[in-house]
Amino acid sequence: MNAVGNVLAATGPIYLLILAGFLCVRLRVFDATQVRVLGRFATLIALPALLLRALASRPLGEVLSPRFLMAYAAGSLAALALGFFWARRVRRDGVTKAAIMGMGMSGSNSAFFGYPIASQLLGPAAGVALALVMLVENLLMIPLALSVADSGGGSGSVLRRLGGLAHAMVRNPLVVAIAVGITVSALDLPVPAVLHQTINIVAGSASPLALFAIGGALVGLKPGGMLADVAAITLGKLVLHPLMVLLAVTLLPPGDSELAKAALVYACVPMMSVYAVLAQKYQLEGLCAAALLAAMTLSFLTINLWLAWV
Repeated sequence: MNAVGNVLAATGPIYLLILAGFLCVRLRVFDATQVRVLGRFATLIALPALLLRALASRPLGEVLSPRFLMAYAAGSLAALALGFFWARRVRRDGVTKAAIMGMGMSGSNSAFFGYPIASQLLGPAAGVALALVMLVENLLMIPLALSVADSGGGSGSVLRRLGGLAHAMVRNPLVVAIAVGITVSALDLPVPAVLHQTINIVAGSASPLALFAIGGALVGLKPGGMLADVAAITLGKLVLHPLMVLLAVTLLPPGDSELAKAALVYACVPMMSVYAVLAQKYQLEGLCAAALLAAMTLSFLTINLWLAWV
């Protein structure tokens, strides 16, 4: 019972902050534009600072875990593949829609949602695991899913799309922060005390701002009339993805038990908040927004059940 209480104590504040963001926009304390500004600050400033702090403050041997990368990638790829083939064979969907559904089942909101939970349960290991998870998501999962989605359109633009994704990743502050943090760790570079404290202050704002922004973004989302597809994506993300990652870390244990626990924490949270944005090109944003809303609603139950394993 004490373990259950600890889990609820860790997840409860997450949902209260999301609820606060939702209510503030619903009651017009903030408008949607103002909340998006908070989200942009979290994404472009606070989260990069958090990643930099997590990586630069630890030895390289603790930062890079090939077994963690392989296990998390394997579990995520399995969820993507199963979701894709279910959509193709059972639902008889096209390649593009199947790829987007698979992406929703295998890509977590690791930075905005997973980290606040992981940091309360696991401490400093949560930041290192976040950086590793984001490498898998940004360098493998999202490019792969979007490339397959593009191939279904028959537009011949797959290489152009990959080039665009590579260019965007190089300019992504989160990816840049990971690269800088690994470099500082590898070279054992000293960080001046003033800069270190500044990074700490900024990093501390990442979680509350991100969660508040998520809640505000939920205002106006509607489930729509796509119940079967929405249910499949939601169950795939909240049940299938963590199950595949749990199986992968069991077969390929990272060595550090805290990293193994972190893998499950990051896998069991809802899909990335930009899921619907990425689907706009394929006219699937309505389906993806509905799935995101459903996953956010049900995740309080499923996350607490999964975290009973941690």
